[in-house]
Amino acid sequence: MTTTLQVQGMTCNHCKMAVTNALQELEGVNRVEVHLEKGTVDVDYDETKVSLDKLKEAIEEQGYDVK
Repeated sequence: MTTTLQVQGMTCNHCKMAVTNALQELEGVNRVEVHLEKGTVDVDYDETKVSLDKLKEAIEEQGYDVK
């Protein structure tokens, strides 16, 4: 399953790497693509292994707001 999350507060490559790494640490996440200019993150994941709430929680733990 692929979803696009609206993430506020990402401004630079450090932000991009923090979000990417946090999501890739979760079991079931296959692909992460961060779009700084749009403020979005595309995540391809296996919903039988990880929930949408877990994805949001991982991003929020890095200090960003997920809408």
